[in-house]
Amino acid sequence: MSVSPGSSTRRRVAVVGTGAIVAGSHLPALRAHADRVDLVAAVDVDEGRLEAFRELAGERVAGYTSVDAMLDAERPGLVLIGTPPWLHRDQTVAALKSGAWVLCEKPLTLSLAEYDDIAAAEEASGAYAAVVFQHRYGSGAVHARELITSGELGAPLVAHCQTTWHRDAAYYAAPWRGKWAGEGGGPTMGHGIHQYDLMLHLLGEWEEIRAMAARLVHDTESEDVSTALVRFRSGALATVVNSVLSPDEVSRIRVDCADATVELTHLYGHTNDSWVYTPAPHVPAERATAWRTPAHDVPSSHTAQLGALLDAYDTGTRPPGSGRDARATLEFAAALYKAAFTGRSVHAGEIAPGDPFYEAMHGEYPDWAPKERA
Repeated sequence: MSVSPGSSTRRRVAVVGTGAIVAGSHLPALRAHADRVDLVAAVDVDEGRLEAFRELAGERVAGYTSVDAMLDAERPGLVLIGTPPWLHRDQTVAALKSGAWVLCEKPLTLSLAEYDDIAAAEEASGAYAAVVFQHRYGSGAVHARELITSGELGAPLVAHCQTTWHRDAAYYAAPWRGKWAGEGGGPTMGHGIHQYDLMLHLLGEWEEIRAMAARLVHDTESEDVSTALVRFRSGALATVVNSVLSPDEVSRIRVDCADATVELTHLYGHTNDSWVYTPAPHVPAERATAWRTPAHDVPSSHTAQLGALLDAYDTGTRPPGSGRDARATLEFAAALYKAAFTGRSVHAGEIAPGDPFYEAMHGEYPDWAPKERA
């Protein structure tokens, strides 16, 4: 049954993949919005995991081992995808073709070419696909973006974006991890993408990137660390570090503006207290007082992003974290890899069809392409 924009009817929702991210993050988000959604189905090729999820979610949730079978039988209005990255493009396209909207875990696709397949499916179906970038949606992030984009903090000048995490060899035991065909890349695609997506959300369009990447510890196809220097269209300069080699784990963004420094320090999620504003010496105290984060504290979370998507669904408008907005973050990743592997700077917009980095993040570069394709 189709639902007209603005209707208060609860949306029929299905989840694809029933592992930790769906059970631990998407299911609580759905429960938080229980007045707006009805979880009707779950899909997983592992029947034991599927049944465990159904028991957790409630037996009224129908179980399927096939995405197509679920879409045909249930006709959900919204599909949440939490499967390994190499499955995202095909599952998202299938859901869009059925008329469902999609909220998919990052990365939405393994390449810009795959992303454009999803864009074509959106256009054909009229439905939308958004990617999970939950750090944009906490009240602290919303407040910081308003202050920066309004010019209240002065012009952004220097930024630092840090995702320094730790993953051991056991983490890479999953056969798709560390493989280009499995997850599209290393920490640049699978870990740091949340932080630099938020950085881009705060600072806007970038112009140029220079980068390095290396395999320093793990025996993987993709990198285990990358670094980048970025020039933004505003003139601001930034550093970006993505690592899975760091025993002292932290996620951090710092933006030095003309009138204040904004700092966010957390690990996997932030609250208002995670944000600190330091005024420049010339700024009056009463002006700095107005920068304090809102009294109402909305943590960054799948719950917050799902709410924003449902708001868009109710009005029939493109949800945040989709379309050109989400593609820009994937383009940043492709440009970082191209800059790192070729040793030259890469400019925004230069990776287009015909460029090997459009088809795959490794760009068929001899030192980094999968061995079977080298």
